[in-house]
Amino acid sequence: MTIIDLLKNNIIPESVKIVAKQENLSVEYIKNNILNGTVVIPLNNKKKLNRNFKVTGIGKGLRTKINANIGTSSDKIDIENELEKLRIAIKYGADTVMDLSTGGNLKKIREKIIKNSNVPVGTVPIYQTVCEVLRKSKNIKYITPNHIFDVIQQHCEDGVDFITVHCGVNKKTTEIFKKYKRICGIVSRGGAFLTEWILVNNKENPLYENFDKLLNIVKKYDVTLSLGDGLRPGSILDANDRLQIQELQNLSELVKEARKNNVQVIVEGPGHMPINTIEKHVKLEKKITRGAPFYLLGPLVTDIAAGYDHITSAIGASIAAGAGADFICYVTPAEHIKLPDVEDVKLGVIASRIAAHVGDIVKNVSGSIQWDKEISIARNGLDWEKQAKLSIDEENFLKQRKKSFPKNKQVCSMCGKYCAMREINSVLSNIK
Repeated sequence: MTIIDLLKNNIIPESVKIVAKQENLSVEYIKNNILNGTVVIPLNNKKKLNRNFKVTGIGKGLRTKINANIGTSSDKIDIENELEKLRIAIKYGADTVMDLSTGGNLKKIREKIIKNSNVPVGTVPIYQTVCEVLRKSKNIKYITPNHIFDVIQQHCEDGVDFITVHCGVNKKTTEIFKKYKRICGIVSRGGAFLTEWILVNNKENPLYENFDKLLNIVKKYDVTLSLGDGLRPGSILDANDRLQIQELQNLSELVKEARKNNVQVIVEGPGHMPINTIEKHVKLEKKITRGAPFYLLGPLVTDIAAGYDHITSAIGASIAAGAGADFICYVTPAEHIKLPDVEDVKLGVIASRIAAHVGDIVKNVSGSIQWDKEISIARNGLDWEKQAKLSIDEENFLKQRKKSFPKNKQVCSMCGKYCAMREINSVLSNIK
């Protein structure tokens, strides 16, 4: 049974109680929002909960969550390096991770990541399908619908908690793509694979045409569907075009079908998008999907910052989160350049956490502004120890502090003896 099946039978799973406690919300609130599709808890029912596993709720009224992508490429296959990325991502606050591996023994890599992760794990099954076919036939044309669904079944059986499936890519979007040229075409690997398959076979996307079969597979394991944005814009100049909006409309219809079948579902979004269009797009998704949790890559607000795209992404993500986005996929400094290394992962996670928190302040998520209040009080009181503990990256705070101790350790080396807060507090304390 799925979590929705249980709740409809007035059975409250332990995961619902855990999320309610984490978010400082009532069990009834979490229950009702799961039932109406505005909150999901990605958790494969093959997993047995233990105190080390971090159950994660995503959606309306909850803290904005972030995901970190890890995984091998065909050019770099090092499972131990990916496990270190996993460790670092979780250490610095990733709520979930996704294994996007395309190089090496994909099943073995996936199993190791699931085994070593104490947060929910997501995957993109079409990657494995394509890799297996291209290793044999060298042509994507020979992918069969049965192969696609067999791989999805395998991922669910292995214990993944959510999967990205590009169901909104179909023959209609393919016709739009051929007619209206984009600057950056299709930048999603899954979207590109399926568009190519549709074109060379002149057939409908099996994930769209046989969506009911997909639902039957994931329902068995209570795996959450993440409806992928296979046609997301790869340039801010491609944002909000007919292709992107048509896919979103397709996904809104599939959300309805998933809900009818008691399957948890979230919707993925862009991508690259001008800063002044983000809020409108988030609200559009919320409207046409009736509040389905929205999962965004960024969005990146400019295309010129390769090497710094964790920053451009965080800018867009903070606006998106404030407008109602629920789940942010990190972007690292390596985006558009290379496979991220461990340091890239750390910087990507921290940047996304900052963005998510900024959005939570706007949404008035429980406890969000209190964090800022507490560190501000510590800052005014020159309480360096408490400031460190309250900082989003305590290690870096202490490292920077150690590097630049002033002569008077009560203050910092920026202002030294001219510290504004120290001076004004001193004056105020002497005024009767």
